[in-house]
Amino acid sequence: DEEFDELCFEFGLELDEITSEKDIISKEKGEEKAKGASDVVLYKIDVPANRYDLLCLEGLVRGLQVFKERINLPKFEKIIPAEGEGQRLIITEQTAQIRPHAVAAVLRNITFTKDRYDSFIDLQEKLHQNICRKRALVAIGTHDLDTITGPFTFTAKAPSEIKFKPLNQSKEYTASQIMDLYRTDSHLRHYLHLIENKPRYPVIYDSNGVVLSMPPIINGDHTKISLKTRNVFIECTGTDITKAKIVLDIMVTMFSEYCEKPFTVEAVEVVHPNGKTHIYPELAYRTEKVKPEYINKKVGISETPSSLAKLLTRMCLKSHVTGNGNHLEIEIPPTRADIIHACDIVEDAAIAYGYNNIQMVIPKTYTIANQLPLNKLTELLRLDLAAAGFTEALTFALCSQEDIADKLGTDISATNAVIIANPKTAEFQVARTTLLPGLLKTIAANRKMPLPLKLFEISDIVVKDPNADVGAKNYRHLCAIYYNKSPGFEIIHGLLDRVMQVLDVPPNEENGYTIKAAEGTAFFPGRCAEVFVKGQSIGKLGVVHPDVITKFELTMPCSVLEINIEPFV
Repeated sequence: DEEFDELCFEFGLELDEITSEKDIISKEKGEEKAKGASDVVLYKIDVPANRYDLLCLEGLVRGLQVFKERINLPKFEKIIPAEGEGQRLIITEQTAQIRPHAVAAVLRNITFTKDRYDSFIDLQEKLHQNICRKRALVAIGTHDLDTITGPFTFTAKAPSEIKFKPLNQSKEYTASQIMDLYRTDSHLRHYLHLIENKPRYPVIYDSNGVVLSMPPIINGDHTKISLKTRNVFIECTGTDITKAKIVLDIMVTMFSEYCEKPFTVEAVEVVHPNGKTHIYPELAYRTEKVKPEYINKKVGISETPSSLAKLLTRMCLKSHVTGNGNHLEIEIPPTRADIIHACDIVEDAAIAYGYNNIQMVIPKTYTIANQLPLNKLTELLRLDLAAAGFTEALTFALCSQEDIADKLGTDISATNAVIIANPKTAEFQVARTTLLPGLLKTIAANRKMPLPLKLFEISDIVVKDPNADVGAKNYRHLCAIYYNKSPGFEIIHGLLDRVMQVLDVPPNEENGYTIKAAEGTAFFPGRCAEVFVKGQSIGKLGVVHPDVITKFELTMPCSVLEINIEPFV
């Protein structure tokens, strides 16, 4: 296990944990539910999102074998059948409005076992979640070729005209009935929205009118793959042709090793609505040229060109030195769609060299980090507020609309709050415009604690600001609250004086601070004052209105201070 963990790390992966089905279930649902679950050891491996070729056992093992230099990277070969013998997929113009692209390929004389079959299905599922963006960009269909006869037609029809027996169902349904059938299905219901409001649904037929699939929802039961299947027809339909080609390449390169002639794929001719034909899969190899010194400089190593070529070859990028040793020629295989730019090649060279083997050096640039003045002021104030006997609270930056509006006696439109578009919970609908609700909720959750409760928080609030480049602005507020049998206004007033004392702001009008009587919906009438510093208002202090106290489920009076500390930076 330790060796494997080490190997994964060297290859740029992470062995997340070693577990079993039983362990997973007992962790999530308790020991009782885990009875009878399998004890087989499972390795949970974290694969980076760009490496689609490592998402199944076949690709991962192949990658590790090449990395350990036990095998050479196989050369994938596309076999183009003789004229008139190959399979054809015809795309009609009806698909243009909904899923315009389709690509296909055939795996001939493949041998499935239970494990290979599970891996084959699992890879489709992983690709669907990852590069296919939950089937929105691409949907994969795999079919038993011996149960159908080409040429195949990819078209779109009205839901009522499509009728077939969906995978693992016992009778035929129309497309509209299928939608209703899967509305409660925990797995498939997430994909229904992709086509359900469209006038036509995409569908693939063979030459006898047998339905292969209704992408991106479900395959037909007729073409279901089993362990006895010898020839597999793979089709990928989608809204993004580049992604569809990548997905098809990954599917065939991973599983062509089980064909009678390993690593060969039979091509399929795809006929577009305009009459043009394309042969898929592309299985395109391409070469890139990179200078060895570019790699050395970027990674911070000094390897010879031939040793860099060897490192890259171990990462499935077959390389050799050309032109007097001043260039590396690198062959990018069809499995590596993630190699887009020279920097991707550099990254692979660094992984093969071993991140831990790169010498650490002090950077040439000499800079000294400094604390943001606002954060420095915040830290200093927190210490002084704590010394004054107040306890610090940290509350959520998001709250419900009621917290900042209805409960404080104002309207949501008057708060200028930033509203979350599709909040997951009612508790997190808006960004807070004041720190007061957070502290009142904290007190409500700590009513059992002995009185008095003295809390404070210094954090950011957010308000809309049309002049800011992001349309909103943060302000650093200080809020303190005193909750007891009597309001204790003098304690909060004393705290304000102490804060001003440590900020070195004298109590006068010209260049100091003053307080003037004011009104606020959250405050008791006649018990509220506004704080002015050098003539500008920075906040309020006062006794909280009884209505506000009851709305936050509290029973005692309390007084509060909330000011903006940014003018003091």
